[in-house]
Amino acid sequence: MARGLLIIDVQNDFTEGGALGVAGGAAVAAGITRMLAGSGDRYDLVVASRDWHNADDDNGGHFAAAGAEPDFVTTWPVHCVAGTSGAEYHPALDAGRVDVHIRKGQGVPAYSIYEGTSDDGAGLSDVLDAADVRELDVVGIATDYCVRASALDALSDGRDVRVLVDLVAGVSSDSSERALEELRAAGAKLARSDDKLARSDD
Repeated sequence: MARGLLIIDVQNDFTEGGALGVAGGAAVAAGITRMLAGSGDRYDLVVASRDWHNADDDNGGHFAAAGAEPDFVTTWPVHCVAGTSGAEYHPALDAGRVDVHIRKGQGVPAYSIYEGTSDDGAGLSDVLDAADVRELDVVGIATDYCVRASALDALSDGRDVRVLVDLVAGVSSDSSERALEELRAAGAKLARSDDKLARSDD
């Protein structure tokens, strides 16, 4: 049984200084790179997602309408537009360690990595099945939105899920804590990147 790593939306627009930057985002990017450099061989497959929104429409209502204030629940400022620097991986993330790149939100609202497709059009479940990945560690941004949605979908997809809590960053501490408790209750394990639990291939 193989193990995979899901890196969720570690992009410039979700890190400090970006359109929807969260505190600690750059540190998450650097921490993921350090983990992969130090013990990346624990993973048989590394998959990373990116928001990849259209520039010429509201992406199914995901972007707030012109002149309207976003509610930061279902409507958001313009972010992660395809081909812009905001949509690129944060420079502290070593994207060379990524085996499969998933783009999501191309014209529609999308939070979970399961809502995207790889460069060759495959969905995540098929990508994981092809590599016999049943165990997943989940890291990235934002804990209370796309990390939460991705981990819940991975659980629903029958995977064993761990969220590495030192390698996630959220919009707010309260909603992030609620998201982690929700994930724990749903069956995810909460661990740290330096825990034996996260390194073990038992």
